[in-house]
Amino acid sequence: MLFRFLSASVLLAALAAPAQPVSADPDNGVMLARHWCAACHIVADDQARGTDNVPTFSAIANKPGFDAGALARFLRDPHPKMPDMQITNAESADIAAYIASLRK
Repeated sequence: MLFRFLSASVLLAALAAPAQPVSADPDNGVMLARHWCAACHIVADDQARGTDNVPTFSAIANKPGFDAGALARFLRDPHPKMPDMQITNAESADIAAYIASLRK
């Protein structure tokens, strides 16, 4: 009887605990950035060219007050000069995590 009570208690505690957020994946973020962003932004040190008047990903990462979460939200609803990439929340978080990894 005690075993059943303890088993039920552990199960209820596990179900009631908030789900742990999945960590963003900067490795996936760099692949996505090379696909979606490299036409305009310099997304990595090995990239030779981007469009004039757009910041490099390194410059974005090193802006005072950089916030990966705010950037991920921005990427889901970009400004008019950016294409509507139709990326998922996880993909935008991955790109933001990659950009954050460039912070010096």
